[in-house]
Amino acid sequence: MQRLARNGGTAGLLRWLAGRADGWAGIARSDGTLLSASGAAPSGPLTAPADVPDVPRLIAEGVRALTERGALAYSHDTGAHTVLLFPLPGPPGPPGPHDPREPREPHAEDRGAAPLLAVVTPRPVAAGLATLLADVLMPLSLCREAEAVERKRRRVDLAESRGREAVLHLLMTGQLSIAQQVAGALRPRLPDPVRVCVVECPGDSRDEVARVCAEADGGRSWIVRCPVYARHLILVSPDGGTATDEAVAALVDRCVVGVSERVPLADTATGYRQAFHALAVAREVPGRHVRFGAAPEPALVVGHAGRKWAEALLTPLLTHVPRRAQDPGSQELVATAASWLAFSSHATDHLKVHRNTLAARLRLIGELLDLDLHRLADQAALDLALRIRATPAPVCTPDPGPASAHTGGQRDGGAAPGHANGAAHDLDEVLRRPAVQEWALRQLAPVAGAAEETLRTWLRCEGRLGPTAAELGISVPGARKRLTRLETVLQRSLLRPPSARYDLWLALRARETAAAEATS
Repeated sequence: MQRLARNGGTAGLLRWLAGRADGWAGIARSDGTLLSASGAAPSGPLTAPADVPDVPRLIAEGVRALTERGALAYSHDTGAHTVLLFPLPGPPGPPGPHDPREPREPHAEDRGAAPLLAVVTPRPVAAGLATLLADVLMPLSLCREAEAVERKRRRVDLAESRGREAVLHLLMTGQLSIAQQVAGALRPRLPDPVRVCVVECPGDSRDEVARVCAEADGGRSWIVRCPVYARHLILVSPDGGTATDEAVAALVDRCVVGVSERVPLADTATGYRQAFHALAVAREVPGRHVRFGAAPEPALVVGHAGRKWAEALLTPLLTHVPRRAQDPGSQELVATAASWLAFSSHATDHLKVHRNTLAARLRLIGELLDLDLHRLADQAALDLALRIRATPAPVCTPDPGPASAHTGGQRDGGAAPGHANGAAHDLDEVLRRPAVQEWALRQLAPVAGAAEETLRTWLRCEGRLGPTAAELGISVPGARKRLTRLETVLQRSLLRPPSARYDLWLALRARETAAAEATS
């Protein structure tokens, strides 16, 4: 009995009791509702023995008899069987709200209901069975109380995890003040500036790795379980602190770590992309730990012309007013676009929406902006515009002179996307800026020859492996292997979102516009 109480809990004790009684054992409320049963599956229905009629009524009658007579136990013969009832000591405890992501617990009971141990055994009752049942009451009650505490602890952990996830979501969408207000109820305080660290954990060890991370830096990092990738932890760490990322890579076997540059807290989304790109490289190096190399964001070098282009492109989205109160507003659509561009189909996990809801929002976004979001060119333009909008104007590289612009960008072939209403500056004009050209050269400097041809083909095929392999005349695994090698060369993630495909498309487009201008 003591061994089962330690290792098997309530379920183990009930199964053991059913075997000793050669019948059935369960826990019921005073109204006859079954809470636990010896033969029930963990998430299956709770049923009484088929050959014992109306067990809820018998239990209710037994409760009344116990109350009226002041008895400590009750037995009732039902023909071939005897029903034995014993009240369990201790408070029942409320069940609390049910989490739909967890299996429903069949033994959760309402506040104030007195639980009873119910046993159905063949007649005549075996000698010593009543004494055995009286002895098991205390271990069984303690098991139930311990399980109730554990359920409450899981709910508290889940609530804290969701709170941290919400704060990260607010940071990723640029809502810094709201994020800091929500984070004020949790610990630690959000640091500023930060380094973002993405830890890829082996197997199902994410909780254990989170504990190691917290111990490695004394609880100074903001640790969030990634809502998109089940094996990832995201750490928002104070810059200049202990090398938590290196310690985790050294302490946890098969753990892979990518770390961003030093970024302001408001640029957490940029830091996350950098850390994710570093993670793609870290998988291929012996130390399993890589820090993101210095590379400016394209939003920092587009200047005034780029800001005007982004503003004109996004205005229909930012000024959108939904027709119905339940329809998504402009802020929700902007968050949807940013999440989808970063995580592709995994945005449903990030935003906690159904895939049909995501598809409907993307259709609306495409209609508002006059963009075809199935095209990589339009995706890259929207991604750049959103990143420009999220970048404070003073940190952008200023224009050396008045910004030149023309409207009505071409939409056919490989041309950069423009806006159909003619109000947006042509993206090609932005990409001709000297600072953008320098940025593009740095992005493409590591690739040449066959590697560049693979990259061009992959981008021309909208980032899809099958068409890329067909155009290159190789197998899909062969194309994947080439792109994996490119990830190491470029130090960017290509195959898994957030992907560097948008930056690379923009860099290639910038180089093409410069070459076309030189030959014209």
